[in-house]
Amino acid sequence: MYTTLTRIGRALRSSSSRPTIPLAIAHDYLTQRGGAERVVLALHRAFPEAPIYTTLYDPDSTYPEFRDARIITSPLNRIPALRQRHRWALPFLPLAAGLLRVPAETTVVSSSGWAHGFDIDGRSLVYCHSPARWLYLSDQYLGDKASGGITAAVLAALRPSLTRWDRWSVGQRSQPYIANSTVVRRRIAAVYGVDAPIVFPPHSVDRHAPQSPIDGVRWASGTYFLVVSRLLPYKNVHHAIEAVRGTSHRLLVIGAGPLARTLRDKAPVNVRVVGGLDDAQMRWAYENCAAVLAVSYEDFGITPLEGAAFGKPTIALQAGGFLDTIRPGRTGAFIDNPRAEDIRDALDAFRPTDYDAEEIRTHAEGFAHERFVREIKGHLARLADGAGEE
Repeated sequence: MYTTLTRIGRALRSSSSRPTIPLAIAHDYLTQRGGAERVVLALHRAFPEAPIYTTLYDPDSTYPEFRDARIITSPLNRIPALRQRHRWALPFLPLAAGLLRVPAETTVVSSSGWAHGFDIDGRSLVYCHSPARWLYLSDQYLGDKASGGITAAVLAALRPSLTRWDRWSVGQRSQPYIANSTVVRRRIAAVYGVDAPIVFPPHSVDRHAPQSPIDGVRWASGTYFLVVSRLLPYKNVHHAIEAVRGTSHRLLVIGAGPLARTLRDKAPVNVRVVGGLDDAQMRWAYENCAAVLAVSYEDFGITPLEGAAFGKPTIALQAGGFLDTIRPGRTGAFIDNPRAEDIRDALDAFRPTDYDAEEIRTHAEGFAHERFVREIKGHLARLADGAGEE
């Protein structure tokens, strides 16, 4: 259904249309604060004149720096409820994405499921955060809700059509893919049959910039563990909270998402759940934590590197992108399972004196913004050279 409607809609557009801008950036939706949005910010800083095309944009729920960009949205953005809760737009996103025209000679596409299907006029380079989790890793994406509930039922009903649209979007045009981690590279090969090189995302933390304390958090430096995450089932934040319940450990959780109110209401006295922080407050949180705690299944996972910029180690799930960013025993430690008891054991065993802060900061420098931009520009140059040879 989605594929047919997209084909019809594109056929109705004038076949004489030509790219009208040299470079554009495309992204699924700008309605939250996460690692993928940080990548788009890095692209925006590298190419400030490039407009950003996206299905939905809510300036109040994503990074404020996007206010400086020229952002073009799909018609879905006229519906406030969808801007505030993009998951409600799931039945409409394939058509909206497929009909969102990007009239650029070259487009850098940041995609985790939608932007690679935009109607792009010229050549494109797809930076893939992951093939759509809700299609190919739905049990992991839904977490504890995978076995039932409205969300699982709706997704099950839509999955066949969504999968056909997704695979058609990949096959309709020849566009090179870049993976953001080793695990995503394997996933792209398995799902799309594409061999994608890896360009690691950058961390964007400046540890020398001003800091600002967080209201309601009065803990001394080095006395709490830090979780920075979207508050979704597969992020396992609820397990991290249960791990410290009834212990002397303190946990600061920074994030937003569907589980925010539930987690805040059920949090014990040694846990704080906060959201909507600015960068100065985020820097304060990293500077003063004992370690970062990252126990979700991440495609890449930027928080260990943000913590590393401040010399902080990370306790992480031994899976996904963390395998690329953490050196066990040097910049952090792994746990095998995100269960509360496993997390608690890791927190009990943690000793800050086991780590060298300067070595950790040096490790983070290998994932700097300049390295990311240099590698992306290299791939764009090769893309242009290839187009010139055709």
